[in-house]
Amino acid sequence: MTKQELIERMADKTGLTKKDCGTALDGFLSAVTEALQAGDAVKLTGFGSFEVKHRAARTGRNPQTKEVVEIPAQTVPVFKAGKGLKDNVAG
Repeated sequence: MTKQELIERMADKTGLTKKDCGTALDGFLSAVTEALQAGDAVKLTGFGSFEVKHRAARTGRNPQTKEVVEIPAQTVPVFKAGKGLKDNVAG
């Protein structure tokens, strides 16, 4: 599903205009991004949580050349699905 398809589905379910849903979705994404940049977690009970994890530097291997490559440490966003979402998706 693309962002536009999500906006259309939100509009169908809420009765809001597509423009309002697009604005709301952009606001949500911006708020989550700002919270993660600040090092905060965003927890949506029943849906899941967004947080930032630190990955340590490690050694990897290029699968084509078999050359050893150093992979630098990095900070990455992570989404962990909540129980409600898992239960609804599983059936």
